[in-house]
Amino acid sequence: MDSDSPHTATTGNIRYAITLTIVAAAGGLLFGYDTAVISGAIGFLRSYFGLDAAQTGWAASSALVGCILGAAVAGEISDRQGRKAALIVSAILYFVSAVWSGLPSTLTEFAIARMIGGVGVGIASIVSPLYIAEIAPARLRGTLVSYNQMAIVLGILGVYFVNYYVAGIGNEEWNINYGWRWMFVSEAFPALLFFVMLMFIPESPRFLAQRGRNEASFALLARINGEQQATEELQVIRDTIAHEGDSALQLLKPGLRKVLVIGIGLAILQQITGINVFMYYAPEIFKQLGSGTDVALLQTVVVGACNVLFTLVAIRMVDRWGRRPLMIMGTTGMAISLTGLGTAAYYGSTQVWVLGFILGYIASFAMSVGPVVWVILSEIFPTKIRGRAMSVATLLLWASNYLISQTFPMINENPWLVQVFHHAFPFRLYALFCLVLIAMIVFLVPETKGRTLEEIEKSWTRA
Repeated sequence: MDSDSPHTATTGNIRYAITLTIVAAAGGLLFGYDTAVISGAIGFLRSYFGLDAAQTGWAASSALVGCILGAAVAGEISDRQGRKAALIVSAILYFVSAVWSGLPSTLTEFAIARMIGGVGVGIASIVSPLYIAEIAPARLRGTLVSYNQMAIVLGILGVYFVNYYVAGIGNEEWNINYGWRWMFVSEAFPALLFFVMLMFIPESPRFLAQRGRNEASFALLARINGEQQATEELQVIRDTIAHEGDSALQLLKPGLRKVLVIGIGLAILQQITGINVFMYYAPEIFKQLGSGTDVALLQTVVVGACNVLFTLVAIRMVDRWGRRPLMIMGTTGMAISLTGLGTAAYYGSTQVWVLGFILGYIASFAMSVGPVVWVILSEIFPTKIRGRAMSVATLLLWASNYLISQTFPMINENPWLVQVFHHAFPFRLYALFCLVLIAMIVFLVPETKGRTLEEIEKSWTRA
């Protein structure tokens, strides 16, 4: 894809980098769309298939099994075949899943269709930020990688509007039989557009250099950063690749072991602090605490809008304030909001308090943990194995997401826990995990603002 703004030998063409970022981030938009579409459909699915709490959790989380599989293969595909090829595979899987998810007559068929889409999500969740990080100038990398998170939350907000619109077409009976099907099928249109756009973008310059295609790598770097900077950057990339091993086992070497701990820890804690409970179950939480179906879906749209608004804050600040300050401030806000929500649930507070605490949590997550974890994961691993190393971390991220999504209905509806905690227990548990995340950021996570990927990599080996 092209841009009208010519590059110079010194400044490059940042517009072109932004264009490539937007195309790659469309994978993130479908990531958000695919994972959040279940929020509007789950109540109707439960009625259509007659699901109990455990089956409801499976219907909501079956896609996450596919995400785990996608994360497992994404690194191998992207490191062997290229970042672009991996994104094309994800686009095809998104399309197939969207159509099939609208057709099933049994829960098993539905789960298989959702798993196929989940594989696409798992691939895109790794490769979209990885591609953006590898084409972005160092001074703007945090901002541009955060565009992927913006695309995710726009996908989430977009599908909330779609769900609200579809649910309003017919009555409850129509939605139970047909409405939820159209919610899933709606994803086919953006999936097809994503596939078409991918045909017009180049491979990442670092992957090109890794494959010995130095002229193509230089041409792309020069177009983005200017010829002078491209010459220096390509030499650093080649030197760094020449000293790397090509086995993910190098992450067990001294210095790099810490990278692995940080990547895995951030991936797991991003999820077990509870974000996708609200992404997948928000309408059901609102209904449980007193809202009707229409109001619950509308409140969910407000949650999605809040998510978008505060992701904009993160994009503006991540390359100004740095990764660590944003993460510490945001995770503290998440812990406070979850504690307040648990208290509101325990004492049966009004909907205003419940909505306020949920919005506080979403805002805190969106300005920090949501985008910044993906930024850090895309930065810290060595070039030759970046895809596979991100696969390890992201696989565990999706496994944690599955654990939380599968168990939330079971914990939330457990008679003994409800009797003792009045639906407050899950939120208090997630608040505790927020404190663990704060401790990890303070004691383990380095600041990577403004440093090239090669500088970050050399800092680990020096350590």
